[in-house]
This record gives sequence, C-alpha cells and structure tokens, in this order.
Amino acid sequence: MNMLSNDKILPGHPTPNRPLLRVVIVGHVDHGKSTLIGRLLHETGSLPEGKLQTINAVSDRRGVAFEWSFLLDALQTERDQGITLDTSQIRLRTASRDVVLIDAPGHAEFVRNMVTGAAQADAALLVIDAAEGVREQTRRHVHLLRILGLSQLAVVVNKMDRVGYAQSRFAEIKAAVAGELAALGFSAVTIVPIAARHGDGVAQRTPALAWHSGPTVLEILESFRPAKQLAELPLRIPVQAVYRFDDRRIVAGRIESGRFAVGDEIVVLPRGATARVRSIERWPAAVDLPLAAASHAGQSIGLTLDEQIFVERGDMIASPQQSAAATRLLRARIFWLHEEPLRVGSTVGVRVGTAECSGKITRIENAIDPGELAPSKAAAIARNHIGEIEIALTHPIAADIHAQNPRTGRLVLDFAGRISGGGPILARDGDQAGARESGQEDTQLAAQASRLNALLVALPAPERLARLCREVAGRLVFTTSLGLEDQAILHMLHEQGIEIDVVTLDTGRLFPETYQLWSETEQRYGCRIRAIYPERGKLESLVAEHGINGFYASRAARVACCHVRKVEPLNRALTGASAWIVGLRADQSGHRGATALTAVDTRGLLKFSPLFDWSREAVLSYVAAHQIPINPLHGRGFASIGCAPCTRAIAPGEPERAGRWWWEEDGKQECGLHNAGGGKAVAEPAQP
Repeated sequence: MNMLSNDKILPGHPTPNRPLLRVVIVGHVDHGKSTLIGRLLHETGSLPEGKLQTINAVSDRRGVAFEWSFLLDALQTERDQGITLDTSQIRLRTASRDVVLIDAPGHAEFVRNMVTGAAQADAALLVIDAAEGVREQTRRHVHLLRILGLSQLAVVVNKMDRVGYAQSRFAEIKAAVAGELAALGFSAVTIVPIAARHGDGVAQRTPALAWHSGPTVLEILESFRPAKQLAELPLRIPVQAVYRFDDRRIVAGRIESGRFAVGDEIVVLPRGATARVRSIERWPAAVDLPLAAASHAGQSIGLTLDEQIFVERGDMIASPQQSAAATRLLRARIFWLHEEPLRVGSTVGVRVGTAECSGKITRIENAIDPGELAPSKAAAIARNHIGEIEIALTHPIAADIHAQNPRTGRLVLDFAGRISGGGPILARDGDQAGARESGQEDTQLAAQASRLNALLVALPAPERLARLCREVAGRLVFTTSLGLEDQAILHMLHEQGIEIDVVTLDTGRLFPETYQLWSETEQRYGCRIRAIYPERGKLESLVAEHGINGFYASRAARVACCHVRKVEPLNRALTGASAWIVGLRADQSGHRGATALTAVDTRGLLKFSPLFDWSREAVLSYVAAHQIPINPLHGRGFASIGCAPCTRAIAPGEPERAGRWWWEEDGKQECGLHNAGGGKAVAEPAQP
C-alpha cells in the first residue's frame, strides 16, 4: 500500500480536535478515480511541495499528456500499463476535517486489493465514466461495498466533458445507477456530475455544469459522517510485552481506543483480573518532567499496576465498565487469500490485536465469488472469495464486534504458515446477532457422549479404546504424562494395533527419571511420542514476572506457570481433534470423583477416560502383569508425578494426589488441564 502526504499532515497523526474520515474511491478501470484524487489534492492545496513539477516531468519524459493519476500510480508497472494495481492512501484537508482518500484498483484482476482498501473506509465514492455508464465491474464494486458493510456511498459521474456536459446523459446514468443500487438494497447519499480533469464539480461549481444544483465532491466529503474518534471509544490496550525495571513491572502496549488516567481501575482480559493504574510510563523518559497523569488512543505507553496480577502478551486491558468479551467462538466476514480453499474443519491461526491462538472452522456461510457476484456452490471459501465463517478457538481471547470498535474488531487468519485472510468480526459467543449458539454443538456432543457411555462401559478397557476409534470420526489424541495410567493406556493402544496421535507436554521442569522413561517407552513400543513445548515468548515473560520458582509465592503465580507450561500447549495439541484420551480415574481425588467414561470437554470435543472406573491397585496389577515400564519414582513414594519442583512423595495414608502442589489446600491441586473434573456434565454410567 502506498502512502502519500504533504508536509503539513503526517500519516498516522490526525490534526488534534479534527475528525478523521477515510473514504475509498472505487469504480471500473480507467473511469478516472486517480485523476479525481489528484484534482482534489490540487484544489485543497494538499499537494506536497514539488509534486506538481514531478508529474509534469514524468509526463514529458514519457511523451504523454499531463495526467493527475501519475500522482498516485507510484509503481513503475502502473505507469507503464496505465492502471492502478495497489491501493494508495493520501491525506487532504477540508474546512472541517482531515480526510484519507483510498484509491482502490478498478481492474477486475485486482478485486482483492479493492476489498483491502474498502475494508478500512468509513464511506465510499463510486466513480462512473459518463460515456461508458454502468459496467459489470461497477456492479461488482457496489456489491462488495454492501458486503463489507459500508452504508455511506456517493456516486460521481465523471468525464462529463466527453459527453458535452449533457444533462440528459447524466439523468440517464443517474436513473440506471439508482436502479442498480436499489436491486442490491443500497442507496446513494447523492449522485453528482463532474469533469475531474478540468475541475468541474470537484471543488467549485462551474458554468459547464450550471444546470446541476447539487453538492460538489468536496462538499460530499464534508457531509460524510466520520467514524467516532478513537479516544471516545471504550478503553482497549492490547498488551505487547511486560518488562521489569528495578522493582517495577511495566505493561507495554498501544492504546487502540479510549483513554485512562492514573488511579483508574482496569480489567485484564481474558482472565478478568482487575487492578488500578499506579503510573503511566513513556519512552524515552522526559528529563525533569513529571510522569503523565493520563493517556489516550494512539499513544504507545507503559503502565504499572497496584496489584501483582498475571499479565502477558496477547492480553487486553480494558475498562471494567465497558469491557470487551472474552470469547471462544467468533463469527467473521473474511476475504480469503490462500490458494487452498478454506473448509469446515480447517485449523487456522487467529490473531486479534496481539492475541494469537488456534481455531477450527465450524461453519461457512454466504461464500461469494466477487468476480462473478454469485454465491459459491462449494461449502468452502476459495482464493480471493469472501464468506462468513465461524471459528471455535482453543482458548478464550478478548475481542470486540467491528461495528462497535473497529480497532479491536478485526481478525487475521494464518494458514499453512502464512497470513491467508482476515476481516471484520461480526459476533462473538453469546452475542444476540452473533454466531450460532455453541449450545447446539454441545448438545450434539453430549448426546454422542451418552451413547458411547452406554455402548462401551461394559467392555474391558482395551476394547473400549478400540471401539472408540471405530465410533468417533476425525483425529483422536492421547496425551500422556508417562504416569502409571498413561503407560497402561499406551500398552493397550499398542496391543490393539491402534495408531493415533500420542502427545506429551514437556514443561521443561520434569524429573530426569521422567525423561529416561520417555526414551525407554519409545524403544519398547517402537513409536515416537510427540512433544509439545511452551511458547518461548510466554515462558520468558512468565519467568521475568514471577522468577524461576515464583509459583511457590502465590497461587496466582502457580496457576500462571501451569497455564504457560501446560494448559496453553495442551490447547495447541488438541486443536482440530475430535476426541481426547486421558488417564483419569474417578478415585484419584475428590475433585475427580465425577469423572465419566466419556464426557464433553470444555474445549468442545469428547474426553475419553478408559480407566475411569479402575482403582490404583488395578492399574498396578495390569502394569506388573504386562511388564510395562514405569517411572522408578513410583517405588519411592511418588504417586502422581508432574514437574519436579511441584511434586513430592506422599506419606502412607495420604491421598494419591497429596504430593502435587502440596502447599495448597485440598481441592485446588489441579493445573487447569482437567477443569470441572472429567468435563461438562453427562449422564454418568453405572459402575460395573
């Protein structure tokens, strides 16, 4: 994207106290969009110094007539071919506002670029050649503007000089345009005649168009409703990083919208922890000046809080009174760029602000080929097509609806290792106008879980596993911590000839004996156990904030450590899976007493515990009978084995999980992998 500016108005820095309006200019190729922008710049005195002379020189050098369009067609290829390929943005000033004009390409091959430009705009100008009239690409652009949600549209009938400034020709085109717009459920703010090359109707009324009493193009720009100023929207600060200086922990980010002051209460999403702002930091620090007492949208700042709550990159700081939603389900209208079509079931990376997570496409609707202006028959979104999608996320992120806050209401999609799409967020889980209620899917999963319970509960554990793999379509994942139960399940899978994804979470803090067992197990069963590791950036932030052993200091620090080292990696491991096989037993602890054979996990998949009704003695007997390798720590009093700093041996008579996070009270000795016991409530089968 090209950005041109004059020396008075810098890109990205609107003049204080003046509204900012973004206007995309669209239309069929060679209908005069770039020429109109060039003329507007000239008429408003917004041309950078020396630019007019440059245009004249370029025209002379190429032996062509003077062209205003050369101002924006910055690419050499564009000058050679006489068409705009990229989108260009340029600022100008009217009497009451700053305006960003977005010149979108009109050529049919570059519809993608046009959509990119239009997605950023508050209003649109549709340019039509008076001699050629409404063309297919004109209809296509109007259709796309409607899909993208732009409601402010003015139509400019250009090149009236080519038809002798005939009022009858303008009336003919005006009627045709009004009909086309009505057919799409659209209407224009106004339709005006101009001759951009000569300046007729652009900024002044001229004798050539004396019969027209409507506004000029400049007056149209003055009449468009600008977007609400970002500082007046609710507070939103996507967290970019957390730094530690001396005894201060500084949360850094750009204020995307809203304003706040020292002493204000804030909420950190998606976890919902609250604190008050202790100070506002800026870089470089101003010498001999006091710290700022308040900040507003557009500023990149750091802040310190009065509470030591866990904050990491990807979180969002908001006002508790006007908070964003922490959601695991998003509905968005996207433009797809990847050569491989996006389908239901596809796994994608999702970015909203600085937050990143994985998600699964659960629904595709209204897929449209913008080149044909027709719905796609395939249940997929092809390259350069538009469609509405629903994404189930692996973990909650904070997001807004685009109509309420465009800065934090857009998402970007990663696919196959690169950015492949994006667009406005239409709704989140629970929004009335939003995505399909997730309860429908939960109900279906619950019914499937109940059916599997009735079908499998009477079977021996190895047959439960084999039958599950036949009954459940899609990818099944078995996560092993290399504990007693997990070693028994892996042996059963091997004996049954079941090949599924076997995963372990390497937190980086496991016992040496656990790593040795990992190696021995792979050799015994001739398989590779796939390791999932914590994300480096999140781990570094965690240690910087709490220290290497900070989890001993508070439960909040311990939960944060478990989240970074275990929960988030597990979410990645389970992305796109249909079922998750675990080694839970109902008698392991009171917290796990409700564990069922099959349940619905809160991540939106089936959770299968084939040993749910086994006792510890039964597992030990099975392991001994089949000579299954186990962790030697079990022989030293370690019943449940996790990370070395958080695991100890138990004394005779102590509960099985008493050695995990032993410094915490009973009932809080879980890491978050198995929230709500075995999952969402499902009718519990009778014990055999």
